Amino acid sequence: MKVGIVRIGNSRGVRLPKAMLEQCGFGDEAELSVEGRKLVLAPADAPRAGWAAAFAADPDDGSDAEWLEASLGADEGWEWPNGSRSGSSRSSRRKARK
Repeated sequence: MKVGIVRIGNSRGVRLPKAMLEQCGFGDEAELSVEGRKLVLAPADAPRAGWAAAFAADPDDGSDAEWLEASLGADEGWEWPNGSRSGSSRSSRRKARK
């Protein structure tokens, strides 16, 4: 099908028939790329598409519980040079001085 290229400000555009957009599964956004001398327009993938199926396929056998519950060790034995513990903010140090 031939389509006209129209001016849109300093850019150009193409009017796409609604039936073709629906047939290809387009929503409100699209991916546009160049392949050789061709412009390729494809439906935009939804962020996190397929995550639900991937989580459902992963068995919850508890094999990851050990590392999920492990201590990160960030505060263990650590002291800042001024003697304060990590995690204390400047405002809490000001309050402590008063």
